[in-house]
Amino acid sequence: MSSSNKRRIRKIALEEHFTTPGFQNYSKSFTQHIPAQVLRDLAARLTDFDGQRIEEMDRAGIDYTILSQTGPSVQGEADPQLAISRAQESNDFLARQIARHPTRFGGFATLPMHTAQGASRELTRAVKELGLKGALVNGHTLGTYYDDRAYDPFWATLQELDVPLYLHPTDAFISPRVLDGHPELTGATWGWGVETGSHALRLLFGGVFDRFPGLKIILGHMGEGLPYLRWRFDSRFAVYPHGVALEQAPSAYIGTNIVITTSGVCSAPALMGAIGEMGPQAVMFSVDYPYESTAVAADFIEAAPLDESARHLVCHGNAERIFRL
Repeated sequence: MSSSNKRRIRKIALEEHFTTPGFQNYSKSFTQHIPAQVLRDLAARLTDFDGQRIEEMDRAGIDYTILSQTGPSVQGEADPQLAISRAQESNDFLARQIARHPTRFGGFATLPMHTAQGASRELTRAVKELGLKGALVNGHTLGTYYDDRAYDPFWATLQELDVPLYLHPTDAFISPRVLDGHPELTGATWGWGVETGSHALRLLFGGVFDRFPGLKIILGHMGEGLPYLRWRFDSRFAVYPHGVALEQAPSAYIGTNIVITTSGVCSAPALMGAIGEMGPQAVMFSVDYPYESTAVAADFIEAAPLDESARHLVCHGNAERIFRL
């Protein structure tokens, strides 16, 4: 049955993007290979908060959306001080849009991750003063990853505020040699998932979750492949620990500290595998608007072979718990 003529299941969506005026230049590396007509449509959707976005939400049964600045945002800004002011600008803009539709929109802060102190200050302001629900960070900042101990003050702030961080894909700082000559593999098709899944594993094996056990990291795209390798992470790490010591088996962090969304992976077998590995409490519905189809995502999650308890957790219950909605 099509998405336009059936009663919908209530949904909350978490990886849904917009763009702040003047931020388009940051996205040029992400959009340079997109055909001009498609790019115009994306630009119109990214700057819309009142028309097509809400209409599509209504048709899909999405009651509430947590919005995030499209990538790479200020992770692509070379000047640390400018990144701070641009992040403030973006978060203030987002808060104004939410204020016009407070029952339909929430927001993830964009953060200047160039320093732990700058990121912590802006996260605190965004959550306590602007009412944002956490943060979405587009991967590394100029080649720096956040397992570095210098970021421990940031993780302490995130844990204290008790809000999640969505770790969103970005381009590798240096493209792996294996991808040379294959630009079709470097972005969303494959390279972004490798980059982002690897970053999340750096946090895990770097002991970030042992030092800050209250952290919640969200990975999109059905967990960037990590749920399906939990057994192998345990098996091989036990044999080759390379001097690393963790308080738990690697798999124990995937489904607790690391939770996932379905954004951009509308596959019932993949969904069932992720739930089989981590449990239904660790998976949340999302679309990846406007880069994926809202209607396809909504139809997929409603038709997936879930029992009703699991379906309600995935569609809205887990988000309500994690974001205290």
